This record gives sequence, C-alpha cells and structure tokens, in this order.
Amino acid sequence: MLKTTISLCALVICCGCSKNSGTVGTNRTAAQASTSSAQSSQTAAGELRYKVPEGWTAEKPTSEMRVAQYKLPKAAGDSKDALLVVYYFGQGQGGSAEANIDRWINQIQQPDGRPSKERAKTETLTVNGLQVSTVDVGGNYAGGMSPDSAPANNKSIYRLRAAVIDTPKGSYFVKLTGPEKTVSHWDQAYNDYLKSFEFK
Repeated sequence: MLKTTISLCALVICCGCSKNSGTVGTNRTAAQASTSSAQSSQTAAGELRYKVPEGWTAEKPTSEMRVAQYKLPKAAGDSKDALLVVYYFGQGQGGSAEANIDRWINQIQQPDGRPSKERAKTETLTVNGLQVSTVDVGGNYAGGMSPDSAPANNKSIYRLRAAVIDTPKGSYFVKLTGPEKTVSHWDQAYNDYLKSFEFK
C-alpha cells in the first residue's frame, strides 16, 4: 500500500506505476487553486496523506467537491459495490464535525421507525496528531446529496461509516456507504485507512 497525497494546488490526477498511488487535485480553476494555495501557505505547510487499502479501486471524482473517490467491490451476495468519497471544501468550510455527523445520521432511517441516533455509534479519536470524529450507522439510506451512492431499492439495508478529519488546512470529510454486508466486509481495511491519515 503506497502513500496517497491530497494536494490543494494540484489540478490533475497524476497516475503513477500503481493504482494505489497518485496526487489528487481539487478540480478547481487555475485562479481558484492559486488563491487557495496562497491562503493555505499562510495557515499551514503540509498535505493530508493516507494509505489506500489493497482492493479499493480509485475512480475519477464525479463532482468538484470530491477530492478522491473509491469503489469497494461488493461482497458475495450483494448486488452493488460500496462507495467511499473524500470531500474538502476549503479552510473553515464544510461545517463542524457534530453538524456533519448529525446530518449523516439523519440520512439513515430505521425500518422499525426508531431514531437512527439511538443506534448510531460515534467516536472521537486522535490519529497521528489529528482529531478524527467518526460515525457508524445502518438502516434504509436515501443517498443524501450523493445519488450515486443510493440503493436502487430504498428498503435495502445499507451501512454508513463516515469521518471528519481536522487538519491545519481545515476539515476533510470521508463518507463510506454501501450494502451492509459489503461495508462490513471492508471494516478492517476502512479502519486501517482512517488510522493511516497524517498531515505533513
């Protein structure tokens, strides 16, 4: 597993010799990227880095808000792959960890009508000096703002695992959604992925 770097000033996806390596841009215009880069250099020097687990497939981000996107192949018996997206909106943008976690929880409905907040597991941990706030909840998922992550049948049981990573350049938002069995299949890989985040 090789290091993957999210660079705020890069405008293209640079492919190396491995599918698990590369530099991911933010899909902004040159002027925006230049301004962002100048602002970032005043607040913090460094980049967010992480290791992409074996078996994950990097995809071209489907919106400007996404700085990285991965397909997690479906487990036996499931009809759809899981999707993991990394979002970055800029320094001080995107809302607090608490607000995002509440929003993600509300995107899941329980088949029995109980509040999803009662079943959601949340945690705050420190990873290589970075504060990481996480949530894990299952149920019926409508897709939120990401229709490509929604199930074909809204009665399907999905699982959502997400995290907010606080860095000197602002927060990054990780969201993994997919059929419950498939997401569970990748539990260890996802945990290792979160623990690999570092800023340097």
